[in-house]
Amino acid sequence: MNTEILKYNPDYKNEVLSVWEKSVLATHLFLSEEDFVEIKLMLQDFDFAQLDVFLLSVDQKIVGFIGISDQKIEMLFLDPDYIGKGYGKQLVDYAFGAFDVNLVDVNEQNTNAIKFYEKIGFETYDRKELDDMGKNYPILKMKLKTA
Repeated sequence: MNTEILKYNPDYKNEVLSVWEKSVLATHLFLSEEDFVEIKLMLQDFDFAQLDVFLLSVDQKIVGFIGISDQKIEMLFLDPDYIGKGYGKQLVDYAFGAFDVNLVDVNEQNTNAIKFYEKIGFETYDRKELDDMGKNYPILKMKLKTA
């Protein structure tokens, strides 16, 4: 398989939104339908260029993306068909190298994401009871372990 990491541009927005939707439906089973719809509508108007966003292309198909701001992973989503195959780590490794990333926030109910980040060297250092939208989805704040 031919993989490539591409810088986001608005031409890819529909593909990014499609990956986000498939990923969230497969991994965020804790979200209420109402909250899912609210976030989906918000993302349709979101300017992904506000962040450093990079797309993972496999055989010329966008299958994942990562968004970075100030050394923090703000978003990481993969098409469910590509989860567990090293593609998430490929995106994070890119972020480590290009942006010296060392922080990430994870939904506490997203246990697979927590395990993923722990496996690549992150640890929880704080917990927020509510997410950034004030919803009852606790957030674990994680940082890269220092040697």
